[in-house]
Amino acid sequence: MAYLGLLSCFAFISTSLGCGVPAIEPVLSGLARIVNGEDAVPGSWPWQVSIQDKTGFHFCGGSIISEYWVVTAAHCDVWQSDLVIAGEFDQGSDEEDIQVLTISQIFQNPNFDYSTTSNDITLIKLATPAQFSDTVSPVCLPSSTDDFPAGSNCVTTGWGLTKYTSDKTPDKLQQAALPLLSKSQCWKYWGNMVKDSMICAGASGVSSCMGDSGGPLVCQKAGAWTLVGIVSWGSDTCSTSSPGVYARVTELVSWVQEILAAN
Repeated sequence: MAYLGLLSCFAFISTSLGCGVPAIEPVLSGLARIVNGEDAVPGSWPWQVSIQDKTGFHFCGGSIISEYWVVTAAHCDVWQSDLVIAGEFDQGSDEEDIQVLTISQIFQNPNFDYSTTSNDITLIKLATPAQFSDTVSPVCLPSSTDDFPAGSNCVTTGWGLTKYTSDKTPDKLQQAALPLLSKSQCWKYWGNMVKDSMICAGASGVSSCMGDSGGPLVCQKAGAWTLVGIVSWGSDTCSTSSPGVYARVTELVSWVQEILAAN
């Protein structure tokens, strides 16, 4: 089992419309780097953030859920000294209008289990709010009763390795369309390593890889992109024929709402 964060590898039409509607339309070729993904349209996944250490090293992804809050994976082990970069597409460019956001508080799910990677979710409270724009806006959260059936075609994004043997992550944000799997389908690959707090996607010629951890798996619901999964773990070699495993947000969203309400 491999965590899909680099830590494991190396040591809206307008914002008034609410969440999940990018001002810049995503374009997907339907490929069913991320492995076998493609460059995203710049700005088309406006909730995607890069979580970087103070040297500027990208180690995990995350998703903006409100002006002050970002969700990522617990196993990313975010520190208060880390930075959240919003509005980024090309990490090799100095020309982009990015927002470098500092962190005030980190809330790791108290039921996160390092040995099983269950409940793999952390909430980051920003010290200053993200400024919403065409390239920075929130993803929708599901309700605990929402159903995203197996076979739904969803999208994952990130700056993770495009080949597990690579020594460098891609500069440009990658995207990949991939189907959700049922628990029984996922058990065929991973057996009882798959817990109730997890959801599987992929095994379709595309895969998340190291550095994608904490980033979003989004599906469309009522015309808005909704956060269904958080990149968690998968094949040691980022195999495109075995599914990636994501934290199941519908199972964890009640905890998210409790933290938001109390803070």
